[in-house]
Amino acid sequence: MDPFRTELDEPIGKVTPKRALIGRKTKIALLAVVCCAVAGAGITAAFLWQNRFFEEKLSEAVAKVTPPPEQPKPVDATPPKRAPAAPAIIRVNPEQHQGTDPVLIIRDPATLAHNPLTAHLPDPSLLEDSAYGKLPIRDAETGRRPFDAYARPWSGARGARIAIVIGGLGISQTGSQRAIEQLPSEITLAFAPLGNSLDRWVQTARREGHEVMLQVPMEPFDYPRANPGGNVLLVGDKSAGQLDNLHKNLARITSFTGVINHMGARYVSDADAMDTLMTELSARGLGFLDDGTSARSVAKEVALVQRVPFAAADASIDLVPDRAAILAKLDELERIARVQGIAVGIGSSLDVTVDTVTEWSREARKRGIELIPFSAAAFDPEQ
Repeated sequence: MDPFRTELDEPIGKVTPKRALIGRKTKIALLAVVCCAVAGAGITAAFLWQNRFFEEKLSEAVAKVTPPPEQPKPVDATPPKRAPAAPAIIRVNPEQHQGTDPVLIIRDPATLAHNPLTAHLPDPSLLEDSAYGKLPIRDAETGRRPFDAYARPWSGARGARIAIVIGGLGISQTGSQRAIEQLPSEITLAFAPLGNSLDRWVQTARREGHEVMLQVPMEPFDYPRANPGGNVLLVGDKSAGQLDNLHKNLARITSFTGVINHMGARYVSDADAMDTLMTELSARGLGFLDDGTSARSVAKEVALVQRVPFAAADASIDLVPDRAAILAKLDELERIARVQGIAVGIGSSLDVTVDTVTEWSREARKRGIELIPFSAAAFDPEQ
């Protein structure tokens, strides 16, 4: 058979068996493809219908469990009625008031002390200008004193009370910072007028809650061999000269309650000299602390006459700068306090003194000792 023979070479109307077989196979294949296509389309349609059915059922179920959205409530444009204001009540003792009604508080301005938040700021009404700077003075309108305004609060309770005054601050920068930060705030701090950065140190001490005093150099018996410092108060000076040096010292700091003598055994034993000093302190509303080192002191008698708040130290706690010796003096103060009610001790800002007093104060509280400031230990003739 000729392999190149085609259908065109066949007689018209005549197909060979082989070619007929090929034609039948082609028709069967085409029919199979069409059947598969129809079947696939049916399956796809069934799947889509079933998926849509489940989506509709799921939507219906969600709709049944989902609460309908709340409708916004109508806004009432009528303003609410205000309850009538309660009448104002005047109370003289606001500390006893526990209610919520409006209160008009009346206080005695003479009893107001500085707010702790602004304690480092001096009260302008308690200052006057001078050639040497600002000097403490009584309030011209109310008579309020720096002794009152800058006093540290205390409990006022009876019992054994001890006032400790630590002096010499302002001379050593590191020593001053250490004393201010470490000592309990109940300890009174006394600043030397010839110290450095006194305003900054005084403000820092007041922020930490300490009551502040000023050490004033006064004439000792062996002056000038023993010299307490510049601007010393001398017995031989006339009153004007004494006041001049006193004002130079007083102008060095602000916000203090009183002065303490630095040396001055001869000065505090002279009645005329002390009368000049106490008259000025009374006019300026300041207290006086006698360091207690002179048995011939007339400070107490003159202070009472001139109505100056006064206290005298019962012991110098660090004449021997040793921990054991300082603790012995503090024990002595405790015995005095338990007998008399109040005891006063003075010391310096030596590291050993600061450390020992800090340690002792924690134990003293446990023994029922209350630490108080100078102002609480002083006898006040105006009270």
